[in-house]
Amino acid sequence: MAIPPKSVGAVIPTEDGLASRFWIKFRRESVLSLYSPFVVCLASGSLEIDTFRHCIAQDVHFLKAFAQAYELAEDCADDDDAKLAISKLRKGVLEALKLHNSFVQEWGLDFVKECPVNSATLKYTEFVLATASGKVEGLKAPGKLDTPFEKTKIAAYTLGAMTPCMRLYAFLGKELEAVLDPNEHDHPYKKWIGNYSSEGFQATTLQTEDLLDKLSVSLTGEELNIIEKLYHQAMKLEIEFFYAQTLTQPTVIPLTKEHDPARNRLMIFSDFDLTCTVVDSSAILAEIAIVTAPKSDQNQPEGQITRMSSSELRNTWGELSQQYTEEYEQCIESMLPSDKEEFNYETLHTALEKLSDFEKRANSRVIESGVLKGLNFEDIKRAGERLILQDGCTNFLQKIVKDENLNANVHLLSYCWCGDLIRAAFSSGV
Repeated sequence: MAIPPKSVGAVIPTEDGLASRFWIKFRRESVLSLYSPFVVCLASGSLEIDTFRHCIAQDVHFLKAFAQAYELAEDCADDDDAKLAISKLRKGVLEALKLHNSFVQEWGLDFVKECPVNSATLKYTEFVLATASGKVEGLKAPGKLDTPFEKTKIAAYTLGAMTPCMRLYAFLGKELEAVLDPNEHDHPYKKWIGNYSSEGFQATTLQTEDLLDKLSVSLTGEELNIIEKLYHQAMKLEIEFFYAQTLTQPTVIPLTKEHDPARNRLMIFSDFDLTCTVVDSSAILAEIAIVTAPKSDQNQPEGQITRMSSSELRNTWGELSQQYTEEYEQCIESMLPSDKEEFNYETLHTALEKLSDFEKRANSRVIESGVLKGLNFEDIKRAGERLILQDGCTNFLQKIVKDENLNANVHLLSYCWCGDLIRAAFSSGV
C-alpha cells in the first residue's frame, strides 16, 4: 500500500495485547523482508524504477481487498464501537484508493488500464478475503453461523489476517527512515519511506492492532490459536510478496528467504583459515616441510623426491612470507579509495578480482619454489588432527551436518589448498 490511510487518532496498545504478542513472536521473520533484495535496493536508492513501479502498481489490489474485507468484518461485528472503528478504517482505505492513481502517476505509471495482479499479491488478497468470508479452518461454513457471537469471530479473524500487513509496513517505514541521510534530499524513494514512517500510518497501524485486541477479548484459547495461525500466515505471505518482486540488478544481501528443505538444498560456505582455525594453516604445512626435511649434511635416499634441506626451506619460506605480506598490503592499499565514496558494485567486483589475481600469483610462487614438495600424507593428517579450532566451530558445523531436516551441505574454503589437512582437522567430530 503506497498511501497511508488518513489517521483516526493514535491508540497505544497494551504491552500484553494480542497483536503485540504476535508481532514479538514473529518479528524475527520480519527481518527477512527488511533484508529482501527489493527492500535493500530501495533503501539504498539504487532500486530500478521499473521494479518500483511494478511493486506500487499492486497497491490497488491490496487496497480493494482491504476495503472489501473491512466491509465484511463490519457486518460481522456485533458491537457498535467495533463497527464504528472498522468503518473508519474502511473509509481510510477508500480514501487512499481514490488518491492512488494520482500518487502512482508521479512515478510515470499509466492507469488507464488497470495493472494485472501478480501471483504473490493474489495469494495474500485471496487469503484476506477468504478469511473475511468466514472460510477459516475450524469455523462453521459462513451460512451456518448460528449466533451473532459466532459471526463476531470472523471480524476478529479478519483483523488477524490484516494486521501483520499494516505492522510490517510500519516497521519497514521506521527502519528505512533510520538509515536515510537527513541531509540527502534527492533519494528517489524518500517519499515512499516517509509514507510508512509517518505519524499517520503509525497511528492507523496501532488502531488496527488495538481493534484486534478488543475483538479477541472474549475468544477461547483455541480461537486465539486460530488467530495466531492467521497472523503468521499473513506475515509469510507478505514476505513472499517482497521476494516476488523481479530484480535484474546485482544485489548483495546478508539473508535470504526462509529455507524450505523439501524443495531446496542449503549450501553453506565458510572460510577455514583464521575463521575455523586459530592459526594460519598454510604456515603449518610449511612447518611440517621444514621439520621433516633432511639436514643439509644428510644424503637423501635414491628413488625419493629430492627435497631442500631444512635450512634452505626455512629461508625460502621466510622470503615467500615476507614477499606475500608486502604485496598484500600494497594490493589492499591500491584498492581502498582515497576519499569516502558510496558503495559501487562494479568497483567492488573489480577490487575482488584484483585480490584474487594476487592470491593466484602468491600460490604459484609457493608451488614453483618447491617448499612443499615431498610432504608425507601421514604427517599432514597428524598436524590436522592437532590443529586448534575456534571455540564453537565444531559444534556449529555438527548441528548443520547432523540435522536431517535441514538438507544442507557445508563447504570449507582455504587458500592452503590442502583438503587432507582440513578433513583431518574435523575428523573427530564433523
